[in-house]
Amino acid sequence: MKRSEINRIKTEAQAFISSFGAVLPPFADWTPEQMRSDDADSIRARGLGWDITDYGQGKFDELGLFLFTLRNGNVSDLSRARGMLYAEKLLISRDKQLSPMHRHIVKAEDIINRGGGDLVMEIYASDPDGGIDRDTPVTVPSDACPVTIQPGEHLRLKPGQSVTLMPGIWHAFWAEGRDCLIGEVSTVNDDRTDNVFEDPIPRFATIEEDAAPDFLLVADY
Repeated sequence: MKRSEINRIKTEAQAFISSFGAVLPPFADWTPEQMRSDDADSIRARGLGWDITDYGQGKFDELGLFLFTLRNGNVSDLSRARGMLYAEKLLISRDKQLSPMHRHIVKAEDIINRGGGDLVMEIYASDPDGGIDRDTPVTVPSDACPVTIQPGEHLRLKPGQSVTLMPGIWHAFWAEGRDCLIGEVSTVNDDRTDNVFEDPIPRFATIEEDAAPDFLLVADY
């Protein structure tokens, strides 16, 4: 992705988030210099802030995702079973923009449609080897009620609806009708190690520095 494109997407995303009355924390407006300072040590260590990815494929409008990590604990807290064991993000999935099929090793997450279009999800269980089981129905909680999804069937979340995905559940998603604002509440998040994609693609974008950054991405830390 070009840095100029990333700057533009961030500006558009802020306006979209604001249109729902949501307000980001103060560090969302920090300059690159502020984010490199000692004051931002904890922000960088926890991977908080802006995250814009095309999964290294160079076609963001078709395959990509916007994320902002609002809060996140340390992975070391999980092994101690105490401390800040949770994370929270805001995501934007554009109309028909795919977030590709993947699962998590550790992270459990609630995916919440906060507004906009429908959020459409393709969900599968894992087979005994950790691959995708495309032959067996899978049952997941949707707003605390069990929903069984047949192979190849899609789960459609209207604004206000949510789904809980436990580690090992394969999922891909996209918006339909219009762009979708998504909330994610989860176990401590480590995007460097806890994403397993069906296809061997990178989690973060490769950036072409064609312009100065207006802000830093999590990947820039």
